[in-house]
Amino acid sequence: MAHIIAVANQKGGVGKTTTAINLAASLAATRRRVLLVDLDAQGNATMGVGVDKYALARTTRDVLLEQAPAAEVIQFLPQLGFSIMPANADMTEAEIKLRDVAAGDFALKTALEQVAANYDYILLDCPPALSKLTVNAFVAADGVLIPMQCEYYALEGLTALVDTIEKIRRVINPRLEIEGLLRTMFDPRNNLSNDVSAQLLQHFPDKVYRTIVPRNVRLAEAPSHGLPVLGYDAASSGARAYLALAGEVLRRHDGGQMALG
Repeated sequence: MAHIIAVANQKGGVGKTTTAINLAASLAATRRRVLLVDLDAQGNATMGVGVDKYALARTTRDVLLEQAPAAEVIQFLPQLGFSIMPANADMTEAEIKLRDVAAGDFALKTALEQVAANYDYILLDCPPALSKLTVNAFVAADGVLIPMQCEYYALEGLTALVDTIEKIRRVINPRLEIEGLLRTMFDPRNNLSNDVSAQLLQHFPDKVYRTIVPRNVRLAEAPSHGLPVLGYDAASSGARAYLALAGEVLRRHDGGQMALG
């Protein structure tokens, strides 16, 4: 059965979708069966793996509103080695309609139960808000991976996110936990970055990944080519960082055999 990880931060621009795409690619490179689920109306994860969000007949929206089974919406990407459940602006409709559904918080969990046995890891790319879609992700997930920049407002936003995770764990999903905190776009020359990093390690000593994702132009360029950085420039510091993150994830969950395929 798949281990389900929600990649979430209510603050935009922290490398959330970059992390979801590149962790999916790095796990797939270790011969794991991976599904990436795009839950964001911006459809950035969809476009970032080379799928045209404007040409989609069905999206995650149809799955959430029970208008199509997950298996019919999921696309396997042979050039990347993993699958995606794509999304576009139609997700806004799902966000609104799920508010009026009695079991609306469980829509994604119910849908993924039909396909979970086909994958080792399912990564959920959440919208940059603590929305109905993010709640769906937290209800469906085993853990939450939180990408964050080490900057002034990061810790304040983290507190609100951790409170939401704890509330959902207590009320709805007792298996939900913080998977880990990932420091992204990190510049070691910046004193503030180092200070915030030190605070994270102090307050969450067992949750901060050793991997640090640096600022890297290849990471920024890759989505415009519809590729994870591993397929764009495998020798870049960004690609190496996400392979290292995949190694940490694997060590936590299945012994971490890192055979690259």
